[in-house]
Amino acid sequence: MPIPTRLSLAVAGLVLLSAPSVANAQDRPADRRRFLLPSSQTTDDPRRVLVGNAPRGPDGSIVLTGGRVFDGTGAPARELTVVIERNKITRLVPPGPANWPTGARVIDVKGMTVLPGLIDLHTHLTDGQIATIPPALVNDMADGMLRGIERMRFYIESGITTVRDVGSLDGIFRLKAWVGEHRATGPRVFAAGRLITGPGGHSAEGLGSDPDQAIFRIASGADDWRKAVREQFDRGADFIKITSHFSRDEVRAGIEEAHALGLLVTCDCETFYIDWAVDAGVDMIEHPLPRTDEVIQRMAAKGVASIPTLVPYQYIFDDDGGYFGSTSRRFTFGKEANLDVLRRLKTAGVTLGVGTDLVTDWYRRLPAPYLTELKNLVSVGLTVPEVLGLATKTNAVLLDMDDKLGTLEPGKLADVLVVRGTPDTNLDDLTRVEWVIRDGEVVVQGGIAVLPSRTRTGAAPAKRY
Repeated sequence: MPIPTRLSLAVAGLVLLSAPSVANAQDRPADRRRFLLPSSQTTDDPRRVLVGNAPRGPDGSIVLTGGRVFDGTGAPARELTVVIERNKITRLVPPGPANWPTGARVIDVKGMTVLPGLIDLHTHLTDGQIATIPPALVNDMADGMLRGIERMRFYIESGITTVRDVGSLDGIFRLKAWVGEHRATGPRVFAAGRLITGPGGHSAEGLGSDPDQAIFRIASGADDWRKAVREQFDRGADFIKITSHFSRDEVRAGIEEAHALGLLVTCDCETFYIDWAVDAGVDMIEHPLPRTDEVIQRMAAKGVASIPTLVPYQYIFDDDGGYFGSTSRRFTFGKEANLDVLRRLKTAGVTLGVGTDLVTDWYRRLPAPYLTELKNLVSVGLTVPEVLGLATKTNAVLLDMDDKLGTLEPGKLADVLVVRGTPDTNLDDLTRVEWVIRDGEVVVQGGIAVLPSRTRTGAAPAKRY
């Protein structure tokens, strides 16, 4: 019988997850979380670095009254009042008079639905594949960070309060920090840093064997794959992203090293590389690329999740007619073939997450791409409430953050979306974003992103002459 795992335990190996589909995930014998007491104060990311007990989040409280609450736990939507103090949800109570915290900001959300902030598990915030960017600026750190700032606004105004960045310039960790410190408006960022691949691997075709390649870490041999994982961990990685191609020894070494460091691993791979990654203990597979029924069954049995990301391929086939010129996509595929992979994954009981992979300028189409991906999941037989659960609770599980995110429950971080209408019956209502609260701070009001509050020091005011 498998020992308790990182994906099957909520906190410190002590509280079982409620998601049965992840209960048989692969063994993580080197998991460090078991050595933390539940009372330990750590960073709000999968790294779980110990920090002091200073109060977190903005001063003050927010009360959302008059709305219906879809809490993401599986319960039906119902009328509740949500109380937020600093950066955490503290109460969900029936409507009516109550003693709110002194000085609380009370927001009337009558006619609206309150739900957990949406999560996107596949983003590239600093991506430079836009025709208007001069080649010299594609890997420029300053331009990359500004691109990230622009993208974050599109995500947060779409109600996406958390993104998982699966390959960006090293400065992605500074974007994460600025959002976490309430110095920039955007979603929470969980970042892999540079994706790891072999020479000529996916997206690194033609770059040679130089390991220092902007958003890539090109690695050769098992020892170098271990070193590449350690480098991303040292930079601040919240998880590890790998792509085919690789050898069996390389992928096994990389995954083993990541798990020893307490990080999950996701893989952009296809065909027999998926078999190799699953055999090596990978946690997730990205994209709807070709694979056998046998490996899908092994994914289900071992608790290997899937982030289908059908929407970017739909755009590629519609806009460009096909995926051309890539040595890492040497197979025939299309919209219906990708949808068939999703059906087979769903039928086998593989845990599914939600991600969009919006490269080039596709982020400017938000929220449509995210909505399209949700509807792809509905098209294979999932209900609307189930799909919303994948976008929130299940995505938080796959981030290894379900003890802090993904549902509206007391003690969870206050990442809250408020939309007009009933998105649990009509997904299109997700486009009617009114309020977004991230980490206890209002970051979207009336559907428009707002700047963080200014914090002044004790400096004397400037003189006027």
